[in-house]
Amino acid sequence: MDVASVWDPANAPRWESTLHKVIKAVVSLRFSQVAAFDTESAECSEASGFVVDSEKGIILTNRHVALSGPFVGVAVFSNHEEVDVHTIYRDPVHDFGFLKFDVSKIKYMSVAHIDLAPEKAKVGLEIRIVGNDAAEKLSILSGSLSRLDRNCPEYGDNSYNDFDTFYLQAASSASGGSSGSPVIDIEGDAVALQAGGHNKAATDFFLPLDRVVRALRYVQSGELVPRGTIQTQFYHRTFDEVRRLGLTAEAEEEIRRLFTDGVGTLVVEVVLPEGTASGILEEGDVLLAVNGEFITKFVPLEEIIDSSVGREIRLRVQRGGEEMTVSCNVEDLHAITPSRYVEVGGGKLNDLSFQLARQYCVPCKGVYVADASGMFRLDGASDQRGWLITHVDTKPTPNLDAFIEVMQSIPDRERIPVTYCAIADLHTTNVAIVTVDRHWSSFRVGNRNDFTGLWDYTKLAEAKPPNPIKPQNATFPELDASLGPAKQFFRSMVRVSYSMPCRIDHFPRSRRAGSGLVLDAERGIVVVSRSIIPFDMGDLTLTFADSIIVEGKVMFLHPTQNIAFISYNPEHIGSTPVLAAPLSTTDLRQGHKVFLAALNHNHRPVCIETTVTDITSVTIPQSGSPRFRAINFDAITLDTPLAQQCASGVLVDAEGKSISGLWLSYLGERTGSGSDNEYYLGLQIACVQPVLKYLQEAQTPVLRGLAIEVMPVQLSQARLMGLTDEWVRKVELANPQRRQLFLVRRTETASPTAEVLKDLDLILSIDNSTITRVQELDLNDSTAPMVHMKVIRNKEILTVDVPTTEMSGQGTDRVVFWAGALIQAPHKAVLQQSKKLPSHVYISGRSKGSPAYMYGITSTQFITHINGKATHTLDEFVKAVEGLPDNAYVRVKTVSFDLVPVVLSVRMVKHYWPSFEFRKDSAAECGWRRIPID
Repeated sequence: MDVASVWDPANAPRWESTLHKVIKAVVSLRFSQVAAFDTESAECSEASGFVVDSEKGIILTNRHVALSGPFVGVAVFSNHEEVDVHTIYRDPVHDFGFLKFDVSKIKYMSVAHIDLAPEKAKVGLEIRIVGNDAAEKLSILSGSLSRLDRNCPEYGDNSYNDFDTFYLQAASSASGGSSGSPVIDIEGDAVALQAGGHNKAATDFFLPLDRVVRALRYVQSGELVPRGTIQTQFYHRTFDEVRRLGLTAEAEEEIRRLFTDGVGTLVVEVVLPEGTASGILEEGDVLLAVNGEFITKFVPLEEIIDSSVGREIRLRVQRGGEEMTVSCNVEDLHAITPSRYVEVGGGKLNDLSFQLARQYCVPCKGVYVADASGMFRLDGASDQRGWLITHVDTKPTPNLDAFIEVMQSIPDRERIPVTYCAIADLHTTNVAIVTVDRHWSSFRVGNRNDFTGLWDYTKLAEAKPPNPIKPQNATFPELDASLGPAKQFFRSMVRVSYSMPCRIDHFPRSRRAGSGLVLDAERGIVVVSRSIIPFDMGDLTLTFADSIIVEGKVMFLHPTQNIAFISYNPEHIGSTPVLAAPLSTTDLRQGHKVFLAALNHNHRPVCIETTVTDITSVTIPQSGSPRFRAINFDAITLDTPLAQQCASGVLVDAEGKSISGLWLSYLGERTGSGSDNEYYLGLQIACVQPVLKYLQEAQTPVLRGLAIEVMPVQLSQARLMGLTDEWVRKVELANPQRRQLFLVRRTETASPTAEVLKDLDLILSIDNSTITRVQELDLNDSTAPMVHMKVIRNKEILTVDVPTTEMSGQGTDRVVFWAGALIQAPHKAVLQQSKKLPSHVYISGRSKGSPAYMYGITSTQFITHINGKATHTLDEFVKAVEGLPDNAYVRVKTVSFDLVPVVLSVRMVKHYWPSFEFRKDSAAECGWRRIPID
C-alpha cells in the first residue's frame, strides 16, 4: 500500500515505522446480528477493530459492531488469516465493546496490540485512522484533533445513540467500514476510537478511551464491569447557556477558579419517569458537585456513579438560581439493559432498554417489539419499529416474564386483542386483533452467554390445541336502497385475509386482504384474486357479514388467470343467510351497462351503475424477481373513477340479477422506489366455470393448454410478418368486431409446448379454428394432449403438431431453508421468464443476518453444486448439505438469473440457522410438515 502520500513529509519516516507496527494489530471484521434485538435489526456488515490484549485475544471495537443481540463474526488480520470472534462485553451506554478470539489460531504472524492512551488526546494532535475504510481494504486516513468536548452525535430514532460522554472531533473523511478503527498518534498509541462521521461534511467523531481503559481492566481479570445509573442523562452546556438556566455568578466564579480551562458544566437533560432520580432531579438542574466533589465533565461523574452501585450519592445542584443538595440511589445499569428476548409467532420481543427509554423519556419498563413480524405485525405499516405491548388478551404485560406467562396460557389460533402504544407517543393507545401462531414458528427464549459467545435458547411450553369451533349465526346489515338492485350480492361477498409465514415464489408481502365471491354456499366454495392468495402456505380466514370469522383452506390456484379458489366449512356459519352468487352465461361486451358492487378501502359497500369502456387483452409487466402474474386474458375496464378505488368486487348485469364478471387486483411490477404496482381490472365470470365444476364434485381440476404467453397483433403488423390476404379474410370472418391475431411472446421453459413453438411465432389456427380471441387459448379440460396448429415463423406459414401441457393448481409444495436462504423448485413465473434452467434448485429469498446474506447468496440465483457435487434437484441438494460440519465453509456454485456463474463460500452457523424443509402434507395441522435436514 502507498501510505506515504498521506503523511506530512517531515514526519514520514517516523509515521511509516509506527504504522507498520500498528497494522499488525488492526483487524477487519465481518459480522452479523442474526436476530432483531433492542435498537438493532438483523443485519450483516463490515467494520474494524484492533487488538488491545494480544495474550488474552481481546479486540476493541464499537458497541454498534459488537452488537447487543446475537452476534456472529470473524476477524481478518493484515496477513489475511481469519479467526472467529465473539462478544464478551458491550457497554450499555457508550459506543465500545470487546470481542474475544483464540490467539493460538493465528499461525503465520505474531499478534501485536495497541496501547490505550486517552490522556494523549489534545487539540491539534496529528492522528492517523487505520482500518477497513468503505469495506474495501486496510486504509490509512490522516487528520488532526479539532475538538475534545463535542457532545455525542445522534444517529436517529429507535436506534443506538451514545450519551453522557464527550466525543472528539477531527476532519478525516472516514466512511463505512471504518467504525472501530484505532485513532493513533505518531508513537502508535490509541488516543480514541473511531465511532462515526457526518454525512454532509468531512467530519469524524471519536470516542475518548477513559472509560474503555477502566472496562478493559475488568474484562482482562474476568470480572463484570460495574456500571451504575440514576436513570438520568446529563448534557454539557457552555457558561452562557447555563447562566440563562439560573447558574449564579458565585457558582460560576467558583467553577472557573477550580477548572481554569473549562467553558461550561453539566446540566440535567433527561430524568426518566419512575426512575431512581424521578422527583429528585429535574430537567434543567445545573450540576455543581457529587459527594462533595465539584464536577464539570462526564468522566469523573461516571467514575463516582459506577463506583457507587447499590449505594446513595449526594448531588449538589442549582435549580433556577436556588442551590440544593439531594440524595439519590444508584442502581445497576446492567439490570435495566436487556440480555434476553422471546421469539413467538414470528415476532421478537425484549424488555425495554434504558437506551430506548432515555431517548423518549419514558419509564424503563415494558415489552418492546424488536421485530414486528408474524402475529406482531400490528398495524400493517411498513415501519413497525417502536411498539410497546401493554396487554395481551386483556392481561397486563409489564415485563417479559408476564408476557411469557400470558402467551403460554392462550391456545393456538385463538384470536385475541393486543393493546400497544408507540414508544414515541404514549398518549395514544392502540388495539389490534391478532391470531395466535404457535404452529408455524417456535416459542422460545434466548439468553445471552458471553462465555460461549452464543445465545442459549430454551423452548417454552408446547402450544395449547385450538379451541373447538362453535357454529355462529349472523345477519347481514340492511343496505341503503340507493345502492340499487345489485345490493343483494353483498350477501355473496366475504372478506378474505391471508397471513403467510414466509414469502415463497418471490411474493413481496406477508399479509394480504380483500374480498371474495361465494360461488357455492352449500359446499363453501369462494373465488378470490391471486394477489390475495398467491400460494398455498399460510393462515386463511373469511369474515361473513362483518361478524363471523371462520378458517378457510386453499383449494386451487389457477396457473394463468388471476383467480384462486378457497373453501370454508358452511356448518361454521350456521344459518347465516349467505347467497351463492348466480353466474351469468352471457359474456360482457364493450358498451354494456353493469353495476360495480365492491368494498372500498374502508371495507364499506359501494355500488354504482357504469359502462364497460373496453375489453382488451393486456400484459401485466414482469417484475425483476419473477412472481405470479396473470397472462393471456381480456381485461375489462369501466367508465367510473370509483373502480380504481376498489381492489375487489363483482360486476353485476344491468338487471341486477346475476354476476357477469369479477373485479380484481392484479399484482404488477416493482417500481424503482421499492413499491409494487397494482392494477384494478375486471375479468369475465366464465373463467371460473372450468374449475368450479370439478370442485363441486370434490375432484381435482384438470386443466390443459399451451404453455405460452401471447400478445395481440393487429393485422397491419401481421401483414409485415408474412400474413397473406387469404388469412386476412379468415380473420375478418372469424372476428368481425376485433381483427387481431396473437404472437407467442414467450414459451414456458422445459414445457412440452416449448419443444415445438418458438418465441415470436404468430398463431393462425388451432385444430383448423382461426384464433382471434385470447379466451380461445384458455386452459380447459377439453384440450387434447396434441393440437394441430398453423403459425407464421420468419414470414413462412408452418403446420405443426404441438403437445399441450397439463397444469397443476397446487402451487409450490416444497420449501427448503438452508443457511438462511429460502430454496425451492423454480415456480411457474421463473419458468415463464427464464429461457434456461441451470438447475431446479432456486433461491427465492434470504433472511437478513443469515450466512446467505453475509456471504452473497441472493434471490433469483440457482444452486448447481455444493462442494463440487451437482445439485440439479432439491433431493440432490438436500442430500449434499445433509451432515455438513457446523462452522465450516461450504463451496456453493451458483448461476444468476442471467446465467452468470459465481462460486461462493458460505459458512454454516447451525446454532442460529438450522437446515430444514417444509413439505405440503394435508395430514399436518397447518397443511405443511416440517422436516429437519441435519
